[in-house]
Amino acid sequence: MQLVACESSTMSEAVVMEPPREAAFTESSCGRADSAAELDECTTDTANESSEEESTGEREEAGANEVTAAQTVNAPRPSSLSVPVSSDSAPLWTSRGNAEVRLRMGESGIAAEPPLTINQMFMSSVERFGDYTALGWKDGEQQKTMTYKEYYQTCRVAAKGFLKLGLERYHGVGILGFNSVEWFISDIGAILAGGFAVGVYTTNSPDACQYVADNCKANIIVVENHKQLQKILQVEDKLPHLKAIIQYKDSLKEKRPNLYSWDEFMDLGREEPDAPLDAIISSQKPNQCCTLIYTSGTTGQPKGVMLSHDNLTWTALSTCRHVHLTEASVSQEVVVSYLPLSHIAAQMVDIWVTMKVGGATYFAQPDALKGSLVNTMKEVRPTAFMGVPRVWEKMQEKMKSIGAKSSTVRRKVAAWAKDVGLQTNLSKIQNGASSRTPFSYHIAKKLVFKKVRKALGLERCRKCFTGAAPITKDTLEFFLSLNIPLYELFGMSESSGPHTISVPEAFRLTSVGKEIPGCKTKLQSPDEEGNGEICLWGRHVFMGYLNMADKTEEALDAEGWLRSGDLGKHDENGFLFITGRIKELIITAGGENVPPVPIEDAVKEQVPLISNAMLIGDKRKFLSMLITIKCQVNPESGAPEDELSPEAVELCRRLGSTATRVSELTGGKDRAVHTAIQEGINRVNEKATSNAQRIQKFIILDKDFSITGGELGPTMKLKRPVVGKMYKDQIESFYKEVPTPTTPTSPDNPLPPK
Repeated sequence: MQLVACESSTMSEAVVMEPPREAAFTESSCGRADSAAELDECTTDTANESSEEESTGEREEAGANEVTAAQTVNAPRPSSLSVPVSSDSAPLWTSRGNAEVRLRMGESGIAAEPPLTINQMFMSSVERFGDYTALGWKDGEQQKTMTYKEYYQTCRVAAKGFLKLGLERYHGVGILGFNSVEWFISDIGAILAGGFAVGVYTTNSPDACQYVADNCKANIIVVENHKQLQKILQVEDKLPHLKAIIQYKDSLKEKRPNLYSWDEFMDLGREEPDAPLDAIISSQKPNQCCTLIYTSGTTGQPKGVMLSHDNLTWTALSTCRHVHLTEASVSQEVVVSYLPLSHIAAQMVDIWVTMKVGGATYFAQPDALKGSLVNTMKEVRPTAFMGVPRVWEKMQEKMKSIGAKSSTVRRKVAAWAKDVGLQTNLSKIQNGASSRTPFSYHIAKKLVFKKVRKALGLERCRKCFTGAAPITKDTLEFFLSLNIPLYELFGMSESSGPHTISVPEAFRLTSVGKEIPGCKTKLQSPDEEGNGEICLWGRHVFMGYLNMADKTEEALDAEGWLRSGDLGKHDENGFLFITGRIKELIITAGGENVPPVPIEDAVKEQVPLISNAMLIGDKRKFLSMLITIKCQVNPESGAPEDELSPEAVELCRRLGSTATRVSELTGGKDRAVHTAIQEGINRVNEKATSNAQRIQKFIILDKDFSITGGELGPTMKLKRPVVGKMYKDQIESFYKEVPTPTTPTSPDNPLPPK
């Protein structure tokens, strides 16, 4: 089937389609919870400590709150919310913001669920959970909350305010700031008013903000504070569609035409009649665009990922069912919002999934990733928590640092408990619920595991998730040893967030799990080991890139499957494992394909002193590596400092080094550390499948990678092209002459042979 770009916006009905019949795809077998095990998984008791998450394979005791997954997320849909569906042959994708697309619906099961708009899903939640807490935040030292009824009405007021300020249909409302009540209200208000909700990364430069705002024809931009306001004012004259700017935190430091405080903006909305807004809402369809997610743009200008109402509402439904979230009327889910809301992962978890089940979202402080997150966690005690790998790694480093300062007895008890925890949980993964739980595990749980959970604010948390970037096996095993399984998920902005998610009853270490219900996976052109490009199908697949028909055609194959750009393979039980990324794949001068992440992870595992490692070697004669050392981070700016982290100092001491700063380790100044790194790399090289996959040279960089430095994206993902340009001189120095084997203690020479 040839794809044709959608050039018409006059379709009157949402249109649907079945996926092409393929022999080479797998379909999730997850459905409604009919078994006793699934019933148990949906049982929640947030009132006491017995609700803490059990390790893999364990089941919570069934009680009065027993509920099936179908009941948790499938409340009856009001007949007034019926959506006409036809089988017109509309296109699957478009690059036009005002167009409609064909929905990838199935004939039965969750893929056949009636499509919903954002307003319809929100109203359904208000009807069922109206008096439950929807949002919680701190105003100074005072904790404030908002119910679902108040939440919906406030979003309507914001929508009317946007219309009053001149928001046009299919134009953007840019939102530039840290997670907050106002962020959520602006997002949903923009959608209700017929515009596009457009999150803008807070780390964007003025020029990057200008590109996004211009690309989505933003009529209105909502900013957090004076600092973010200045970015927009610098490029205001380059934004012909901009009509108003709203600042939602702090008082305005200057008066300007069309610049409003949050209170002034909301007052505008309160004075407006309901009828114009109601007319817009009633005209909206599930297969129309409502949200734009801009990619980070590491290899060119950011692309505006168009997500429809159905993309968001259906993905929220499927995700809730897959991970067995409970409705508020049974036991309310609680999450903490702190990851960048301009990223789909945070939006899907914090806004849409939580809304679907009537959960409560509490907002962390703006300095969450600089150290205050754990304080919010202890206060809120979430029932589910999503962390990018760097968040889990920072927790791991902090715990190791604290543990190193403990008494000998405490360290021995902790080491014993972790060994018991890891072996017990690995056995449960291997053998399932039938695996015997040793008595020592229960002792370790009482002495160590519960205390660790409480210290992290995770004592009520039944599921901890990780995604958005690769995570090392070392970190996964560290938390598993503490009885905190980290459930990996896989997805992308173009799939509305999740495609596969690991869950307690379907969990394999280093696997990203199985498809959420109603989605399909095929591996394109698999090699002899089963590795192929992961392609996705389902109602979560995006509409297209705004104003980029050529890029959209590249992202979808001829039958409409979404190309992920990631390489993966399935095991015999259908678990998906990510094995690399096509664009990141290093092709050496000798023509050998080398996936960098497994090698980088192996080096970091062998040398815990290393914070980040980036493999070099594309079109080169041999592999080399850029290395950074674990260091202190400036609590205000988030920038890496020269001072080593406590864990790094302790590791140096064990190696016989007295270093306390990164600058003492660069250039081979510290023989002990340099030798330790070389020996660690040698151990990795010994396991290399060929000589071409052996690291020949490395260099310790002056500073660690960071968001502020530009080396990491908003979700802590390594921006390889950026790093390659930043350290071009160091990289070129590797290849000035062919390396010759020398002793491992020579700092500027290559590594010894295998």
